[in-house]
Amino acid sequence: MKESAPKYADKESIESLIKKLNLPPLTPYSQDWEYTSADSSRVDEFITYYENNQLNKNEKFTLMIVIISSFDDYLSEGIETENNKLWNRIKQNLLQDYELHINTIHYWALDKSDLEDCFSITPYIREMRT
Repeated sequence: MKESAPKYADKESIESLIKKLNLPPLTPYSQDWEYTSADSSRVDEFITYYENNQLNKNEKFTLMIVIISSFDDYLSEGIETENNKLWNRIKQNLLQDYELHINTIHYWALDKSDLEDCFSITPYIREMRT
C-alpha cells in the first residue's frame, strides 16, 4: 500500500530546517511554525536550498510550506519583479514532488472559497491544477 502524503510538519524536520537555514526557533508556544517562519525576502534562497540540497521527505514537505507561505507574503506585499520566475520554480518543484505535496496544494487552493476570500497565492495554485 502506498504511503500517504504528510499533512503536517513534524518537529524533527522543523528543528533541522531551523539549523540549516537559520530560521526562527521553535518555542513551547510555537504554533504553525512553518507559516510564521515565512520570509518574503528569502523566497529565492529557500527555493534554491530546496533544489540543491539533500533533504529527506519530511524536510522537503516542511520547507515547501515555508516556500509557499513566503511567496504568498511576497505577493501580498505587491512585490512583482520576480513573480513569474519564482512561481515557475515553485511550480516545477511542486509538480516534481506532487505526491509529497498534494495536501499542501489542496490547503492553498481553497477550492471551496471564492478567490476574493483566498490567499494571494491561491490563483497560482489553482492554475497549476488545471
